[in-house]
Amino acid sequence: MKKLLLITLVGVFAFITTSVTASADSHMRTPIDYRKPSETIPYPDIDKLKDPWIKVSINKKRVYIMSGNKAVYTMYCSAGKYENKDGKRVSTTPTGTFAIQSERGNSFYNPSVKCGANNYVSWHDNGSYLFHSVPTDKDGHYIKSEAAKLGKMTASHGCVRLSVPDSKWMMNVPEGTKVVVQDN
Repeated sequence: MKKLLLITLVGVFAFITTSVTASADSHMRTPIDYRKPSETIPYPDIDKLKDPWIKVSINKKRVYIMSGNKAVYTMYCSAGKYENKDGKRVSTTPTGTFAIQSERGNSFYNPSVKCGANNYVSWHDNGSYLFHSVPTDKDGHYIKSEAAKLGKMTASHGCVRLSVPDSKWMMNVPEGTKVVVQDN
């Protein structure tokens, strides 16, 4: 009897764990579309969040809009490619605690890397590291081969790429908002 009860409780725990995980991910848009928001629910009003901040997971390829300790919205992202440095696998996106900075704008183009982006917001080194849309070419057209990497692989030179609507929403995040970038 005790063995049957234990198996039943383990089964119930597995079901509850699976249900919680499934419901937390249930609003994520699949398949990923760089032209649409990452979730199927409305964006949160940043001004109404309690202790708003942004968490970036390079490895999970996600940006979490946080209200205190709770993620209230999740965005697909592609952060910096991994490189080998001193025998370690390291992303070109710096990790640590940063803040949204004043540098922001509608679009840019960097001829040295032959791409640009729309809706950019700086979070480190005064414009060197940005949240922005998936990349654009010199004519302002989205580069579909790069957009296809969104939420699936690291791909940038260090910035955090977002879908076009997600990058537009990010433009509303106030200067000084905490940004925590983690590799995990």
